[in-house]
Amino acid sequence: MTLIRIFQWLLLVSLCTAATLVNAAAVASDDPLNSAAALLKSSSFKDKSKAVDLLSAHAGEQAGVVLEAFLDNRLYTAKADKRLVIADSRGEAYAVTDALTNEDLGRTAKNSLKIITLNNSLRRQIREALALSDLRHPDADRRLAAVNQLLDRPAAEHAKLLQPLLEQERDARVRDAMQIVTALGALTSDDVRQRLSAIETLEGNVHPAVRNGLAKLQRNAQDPEVLKKIGKVLESIESKLQIYRFIENMFFGLSLGSVLVLAAIGLAITFGVMGVINMAHGELIMIGAYTTYVIQLLLPDNIGASVLIAVPAAFVVSGLVGIAIERGVIRFLYGRSLETLLATFGISLILQQTVRSIFSPLNRSVETPAWMSGSWEINSALSLTLNRLYIIVFALLVFAALYLVLKKTSLGLQVRAVSQNRAMARAMGVRSEWVDAMTFGLGSGIAGVAGVALSQLTNVGPNLGQSYIIDSFMVVVFGGVGNLWGTLVSGMTLGVANKFMEPWSGAVLAKILVLVFIILFIQKRPRGLFPQKGRAAEG
Repeated sequence: MTLIRIFQWLLLVSLCTAATLVNAAAVASDDPLNSAAALLKSSSFKDKSKAVDLLSAHAGEQAGVVLEAFLDNRLYTAKADKRLVIADSRGEAYAVTDALTNEDLGRTAKNSLKIITLNNSLRRQIREALALSDLRHPDADRRLAAVNQLLDRPAAEHAKLLQPLLEQERDARVRDAMQIVTALGALTSDDVRQRLSAIETLEGNVHPAVRNGLAKLQRNAQDPEVLKKIGKVLESIESKLQIYRFIENMFFGLSLGSVLVLAAIGLAITFGVMGVINMAHGELIMIGAYTTYVIQLLLPDNIGASVLIAVPAAFVVSGLVGIAIERGVIRFLYGRSLETLLATFGISLILQQTVRSIFSPLNRSVETPAWMSGSWEINSALSLTLNRLYIIVFALLVFAALYLVLKKTSLGLQVRAVSQNRAMARAMGVRSEWVDAMTFGLGSGIAGVAGVALSQLTNVGPNLGQSYIIDSFMVVVFGGVGNLWGTLVSGMTLGVANKFMEPWSGAVLAKILVLVFIILFIQKRPRGLFPQKGRAAEG
């Protein structure tokens, strides 16, 4: 009997131990992180896809770490113990952490690890899984980015997932994006009324995913009521897109016009007051751009401030170069237009070669400040680049400042007097030679300021000014020689005209057409849009 009781006790203990082990194994298998880890070690992409689904549906924060590592090709198995690890390259060795517990495992050689491979289908699946996990993130911008990522691949299951979150969402931008995703998911519904409701929700929305979803439904739908509604909605969306394309073309046209105004406004002063055809004007713009580049070299840690400092610096440097050109060459050639043109052309070549000798013939890149980078996104169909927006404002400020100088200062009064009737101004005691020097310096300084603006749009090189000298003369002649308002209007007009013609004619042909138009216009109005007044202009 004693032996039988001992045997019974041993059997009972064995059964309890086995039950405990079975329960522990069941708990381990129920842990989604461990289950996903086992599937990830498989060579089958189907098993890995199941692991991604498991991580996104049931696991917590550590699952996101594993998915991000998997997406970045940083997920491995250790060959020694088959442990799932995350490895980051640290020179010749790899820093390794446990993928499930985030425990630091030190460093190891690459050949002791085996990477867990993935394909494009898995990459898309992981991105969607990460986006879904971000939908509950406390940061509204993070949630918005996650919803926008779902918009790229809308699906009915996404709509079902977002429906409860939509009721809790407080941010208007995120709510609007969620409504689009849910409506796109409802487009695949078998219920006609649900489809019609989704189409009404999407009406007027210009997101590309909306157009694609409606177009796909239009190809597959059979119900005439649904087809009629889709056609109406697509037509309203296309009308909105045409308006946004017009606004975008206007914006780019005005930004190009602002560049033309900045490049030409200094030439308008010197050409109007002195009658000098300054072929070195483009090189004065180039000097302003190189001044910006040099100041950024001096202030590499403060790019935003360097651009602001470059504006007065470029004005002074280009202005002094302009005064030196006027005092050294041009004052001996007044009244001899052809010789002045040839002399300034020679000066332009000298300035170009000087810059090549100092800075080399290679283009230099000027860094754009952070506050000028990026774009202002109004909606998914319309965004305005900040650097061009700032240049439009900058051109208007320069124009306003120059206008006030010419209208409200004694220098401006003397400049206007000399431009209208030089002989009478000299008879009244105006030192015309001093006015000529200051006027040429002022126009050259404005050209240098234009170079600062151009450095934010293109690379800085010795030939920078050559691209704008012809356009500058066209703007001045079209607007009226010596007239600031004419320069502003003509610069903006030519910029907008170029941008509206480019889509159907091309950039080169658009410039040719603009030139032909100006030639024909000058035949009818030789003095431009706003002709200069005064005896000198009449004679």
